[in-house]
Amino acid sequence: MNDEIKPQGDPAVEAELAGVPNELLEKETDQLGDALALLRGDIEAAKQDVLYAKAETQNVRRRLEKDIADARTYAATGFARDMLSVADNLSRALDAVPQELREDERMSSLIAGIEATSRGIDKVFGVHGITRIAATGLPLDPNQHQAMLEVPSVDVEAGTVLQELQAGYMIKDRLLRPAMVAVAKKPD
Repeated sequence: MNDEIKPQGDPAVEAELAGVPNELLEKETDQLGDALALLRGDIEAAKQDVLYAKAETQNVRRRLEKDIADARTYAATGFARDMLSVADNLSRALDAVPQELREDERMSSLIAGIEATSRGIDKVFGVHGITRIAATGLPLDPNQHQAMLEVPSVDVEAGTVLQELQAGYMIKDRLLRPAMVAVAKKPD
């Protein structure tokens, strides 16, 4: 029996392999096969790493796009929050004007100017997605209302907002400032 592998093809390779025992060739072939299997495993691992890196890059890109969109949408939040005190003061000023001064011709243009300014602020708020939170007569919503006091009442169900002490506002779908309210409770 001949233990030698008969190479076919390239004469230089045939000359080099002539006289090499089959066991040695098989051992070398096994080692090459093992090395090839390791390389294939490394290639598969590298492919998986590339896929994970691509997925992570896409996730980072989506997060950044969302952050940019949020920044654009809610960029005016700080300014809007500061403007709420101006709107509150205009509202208080209008509420403080007695009826006899409203009827006085000398004061009517001043009051009309304050009312126009208040409407102008409300319009600008609307353009920028700032809306007033409904409160009076609704059940207390801790996501939009802040209960400042409880008032005993038999007329309405406990937990119902009886009075709005300070208006609350939303900017788009986020709370800008909660409405400060008085809430009904069961009488003692």
